[in-house]
Amino acid sequence: MSRQVSKDTNAELAVRRLLHAAGLRYRVEYPVPGMARRRIDVAFTRAKVAVLIDGCFWHGCPEHATRPKANAEWWREKLDRNMARDRETTEHLVTQGWVVLRFWEHETPEEVTARVASTVRRRLTERSKGREEWRD
Repeated sequence: MSRQVSKDTNAELAVRRLLHAAGLRYRVEYPVPGMARRRIDVAFTRAKVAVLIDGCFWHGCPEHATRPKANAEWWREKLDRNMARDRETTEHLVTQGWVVLRFWEHETPEEVTARVASTVRRRLTERSKGREEWRD
């Protein structure tokens, strides 16, 4: 398993390229605030938007996930723990005021980018309006 790519996957790189081309700036592999050893694939810290692109096998995609036959019990437990950790991370980020966008690796980079860009722009607008109201 040490040879498995856990960051900078093809899906992540494709989305990051499109986000950058759209003029959006972000942080990569950003630490989840308050949670050790957890990272956000693409983080928009000012907007508090976390983008996580999950691999179909490792995170239990309902369309493409497969379960190995060899050592089946160990793999079932391993993959179930991954999914539980994903839920825990999402819940933690939401309680911290983040919007969490999770995507599967099989989703098209263009669709992912469109959703991310609209969410980030909406959040930045909301946050700037909130500051203006606070100043009045």
